This record gives sequence, C-alpha cells and structure tokens, in this order.
Amino acid sequence: MQDISTLKNALKTNTLSFVLLSLVSGWIYTLMWLYKNQSIMTDTINNKFSQGSFIIWIAVCFGLSNQLSNIVSIGVDEYGSGYDSVVILVLLLSLATNVLLIVWAFKAKIALQHYVLTTFKFELKMNVFYTFMFNVFYITYCINVMPEALQKHKIIHGDFQSLEKRHAE
Repeated sequence: MQDISTLKNALKTNTLSFVLLSLVSGWIYTLMWLYKNQSIMTDTINNKFSQGSFIIWIAVCFGLSNQLSNIVSIGVDEYGSGYDSVVILVLLLSLATNVLLIVWAFKAKIALQHYVLTTFKFELKMNVFYTFMFNVFYITYCINVMPEALQKHKIIHGDFQSLEKRHAE
C-alpha cells in the first residue's frame, strides 16, 4: 500500500513558495510547475485526468495574451485607439487561460479525491469555491495537507491502533 505522503514527497512543492514564485515571475512559474509535475501527479495517482497538451494550450493562451497586451500598450500610445480588436483578443485569451486553469483544477480535484478514497479509504474534503478561486494553488495546498487530513480522519473515526503504530515507528 502506498504512503499518503507519496504525492507530496514526489512534488516537493511548498504552497507559500509556489504562490510567491508565481507572483514574482508573472505566473510563468505556475505554467512551468504544471508542465513539469503533470506527469508526476497522473503517474502517482494512477489517473490520466489531464494530458500534457492541455497544459501546452494553457501556456499558448497565456503567452499570446501577454505578447499581444505588450503590443497594445505600445500601439495605443503611438497610434491612438485603433487596437480595439486586439484588446478584445487579449481579453479573450486571458479569459481562456483562466478557464483552462479552472478546468484543470477541477479535474485534478476529482482525480485527487478519487485517489484518496480508493487508496486510503477516506474522503478528502476540498472546497469548490477555493478550487475555483485559487485553482492550482489550492490543489497543491490540498496535496500538502493530505497526511494531516488522514490523521484527523483516523482520530475522528477511532482508528487509534494504526495511528499508534505509525507514531511508534
């Protein structure tokens, strides 16, 4: 049987560091983390909830949005307001990036809950609102707190013997 910390140890991602690095890098670190760790997550939980191409599409939408927004900011100063269609495209690409991140987060949420339920026989409670608002960051947070959630579950449901055995080791 797998240890509940297997996924956490494989990803080695501190949630606060992840958020700070993402903010400082202008969200590029988030995309790099997703691309690097997608296969680790799917292999560890044995569920192909998302393909690598999905992450590529998120990166494409994000990159195009950023590049076009730079063009718009330069063009508005020089040429006036003739860039309305480009502004709309930037907004649509930004919206597409956010929607794809939210879709990924909900797929990861469902896969993670299924993994925990079938492997460790307890329900990992994950907030829908937090999944929507904080998507990738909330998923990493939930991965990091899975061992504590299992310990809490065992205390509440009276599985003290396996808990005592774990602390004795």
